[in-house]
Amino acid sequence: MREIGSFEAKNRLSELLTAVENGEEITILRRGRPIAKLVGIDGAKDRKRALAAVARMAQLRKGATLGGTATLKELIEEGRR
Repeated sequence: MREIGSFEAKNRLSELLTAVENGEEITILRRGRPIAKLVGIDGAKDRKRALAAVARMAQLRKGATLGGTATLKELIEEGRR
């Protein structure tokens, strides 16, 4: 995976898009810290899988209790005291 500064990425966007189109992943840095990642459109499949996993977890959570009769809101309020 290649890393590139944000200023350079702005100036070389066309070249970076071609690299991503060819399967490369590029991390964009700002002041040496990663802020974004350029990935090909196939990366959208991973997003769909992640969203599906979140939906499955939400289904599993339905009807789950915290072990007592208190609601989540009541437990949060109790923790603030």
